[in-house]
Amino acid sequence: QVQLVESGGGLVQAGGSLSLSCTASILTAHTYSMGWFRRATGKEREFVATIDWNGDKRVYSDSVKGRFTISRDTTKKTIYLQMNSLKPEDTALYYCAVGARSMLTPSDAAYWGQGTQVTVSS
Repeated sequence: QVQLVESGGGLVQAGGSLSLSCTASILTAHTYSMGWFRRATGKEREFVATIDWNGDKRVYSDSVKGRFTISRDTTKKTIYLQMNSLKPEDTALYYCAVGARSMLTPSDAAYWGQGTQVTVSS
């Protein structure tokens, strides 16, 4: 069982920056990608960004492309999400996920973290 622990959420003003991290307890041979999803109040969980664990392919949603950067440290089993130029519409609960294949939808994820809250004030 893979456990994911996120950290780094908080409250920031619009235009500011936050960095999230997510550490996995173990990674198996079936780990293909890790990434981030988010769920705003009253909305469905949506894809934010993903990175291939053994390669370096990164995919971003159109809403965060150019503002967010996903990266990984394989030795620490950790991924990061650097979020710049934050907007109020980025306010959401951010979830880390691990997938056995490329993740572009929540159904692609095999394991989930508990989530960390990001709030952007206007």
